[in-house]
Amino acid sequence: MLETGTISRFRTVGQFSSYCRCVESRRVSNGMKKGEGNAKNGNKYLSWVFIQAAAVAMRSCPQARRFYERKKARRMPVVAMEALAHKLARAAFYMLRDGKPFEVTRCFG
Repeated sequence: MLETGTISRFRTVGQFSSYCRCVESRRVSNGMKKGEGNAKNGNKYLSWVFIQAAAVAMRSCPQARRFYERKKARRMPVVAMEALAHKLARAAFYMLRDGKPFEVTRCFG
């Protein structure tokens, strides 16, 4: 929360995820790559924190572990860990915006 500041400065969850460096910065038009954005834009500390949170969630939460294993079966383990970190960043945005506690069932369905 200290690194984010006021959550109201992010209009959408995508803007928050981008600020946390949990999504790629690329430009695509008609399925073809048109360039790279500013990949170093955002908060490097939040990026690190969400990767660490994903590692802890993977060890302690069976739903998170199942999500990680599903992703890892189709992609590389690093990509699966980043997908889990992105999911946790989205959950953090909604928790901060709405002022509600974390709900595993809403996050991992």
